[in-house]
Amino acid sequence: MVQPINNATTTAAVNASQPAASRQTAPSKAAPAASNTKTDTVTISNAAQTAMQEATETQNQTVQEARAGDRQAQHLLAKETAAKQVGQPATPAAGK
Repeated sequence: MVQPINNATTTAAVNASQPAASRQTAPSKAAPAASNTKTDTVTISNAAQTAMQEATETQNQTVQEARAGDRQAQHLLAKETAAKQVGQPATPAAGK
């Protein structure tokens, strides 16, 4: 269900022609003590790290890995070569 917004606040526009030094800003409040701050720790799995590394590697890296015997890199290069011969992108990201 859609609810109307009742407590919206408005902001004043800043005159862009006014020099930055003459603009008045509200005094900043001190940050609360850091001792009460909670932090979250995120751990990325090895599989996710490997997938991210594979997704962001350059064409030159892929060629070097294929020459070194990496089967996944060889398969990717073969797929890209076949797609070039047909005139289609090998992956959806290649069309961007």
